[in-house]
Amino acid sequence: MQALLDLLPAWWPEFAWPWLWALLPLPLLMHWWPLREENAPALRVPYDPARLHLQAAQGRGGAWIGTLLLWLAWLFLCAAAARPQQLGEPVEPPRQTRQMMLAVDLSGSMDEPDMQLGGRIVDRLTAAKAVLADFLDRREGDRIGLVVFGQRAYALTPLTTDRATVREQLRDSVVGLAGRETALGDAIALSVKRLREQPEGQRVLIMLTDGINTAGVLEPLKAAELAKAEGVRVYTVAFGGSGQASFFGLQLPGGEDPVDEKTLSTIASETGGRFFRARDTDELAGIYAELDRLEPVHSAGPAVRPRIERYVWPLGLALLFGLLALAWRGLRA
Repeated sequence: MQALLDLLPAWWPEFAWPWLWALLPLPLLMHWWPLREENAPALRVPYDPARLHLQAAQGRGGAWIGTLLLWLAWLFLCAAAARPQQLGEPVEPPRQTRQMMLAVDLSGSMDEPDMQLGGRIVDRLTAAKAVLADFLDRREGDRIGLVVFGQRAYALTPLTTDRATVREQLRDSVVGLAGRETALGDAIALSVKRLREQPEGQRVLIMLTDGINTAGVLEPLKAAELAKAEGVRVYTVAFGGSGQASFFGLQLPGGEDPVDEKTLSTIASETGGRFFRARDTDELAGIYAELDRLEPVHSAGPAVRPRIERYVWPLGLALLFGLLALAWRGLRA
């Protein structure tokens, strides 16, 4: 059966209820049904499709045309009842996306030139921008927003699928843009505010910082409680702190940046996220690769072809042939 269907042209419809084609010989069956008794009451109608072929057999001139029109009307009526359908163009279902806020520290310590990128020494913010730009390239389909924070927190871009805009805003960000201190709690709270109206299970905050909370009106752990209540997973990334101090660009041993790893780890664990520590660019790149694994971009499912109902056409033809049959009978009356 399938082999026969494969031979049909592409425009040939499929029928949702093909068993209704069994109604096609119904007029003949009605004619062959045992005749009623002579004295039995009956409802006579002026127009009986079941007996039209008898009229044609009696040789009345042109009667076969009316019979043919009625049979065509019945044929198309059966076709409409069987629900002809055609497959539409393939439609790709939407991707399962994340609603993701990136919170980037722009405090004064991010200007520390203790990172290597492409064989040259760069400051922490430049290294972070390079890694984040690569991370954004892999988040196709996600809606991403950007928050920067220093002494205060600011939302540079709302949640958007326009990753080019996010990259551009990130590229133009400079150390000290939001002040030279660090308001971790305010950055978390602002990000949660942007995410709270998004679908549950998709709210994600990734925070990159190289310091401890020194400013802002909200304590980081209180902000973590707010994130947990709103269903926002927070991934914290502590960046920097290589164990070296910098003096006019020269790396000297013995220094260590103050990074509040305990608070950042608590924030992540309380909200269902994870805490990461990166002391160089390679470790930071590995962390964002791990974040890709933890918060994957689900690709779209297999394309589907919707079924388009086509019963209107045979129904219209059935009506047309029925009207023509009536008109023909009227002309011959």
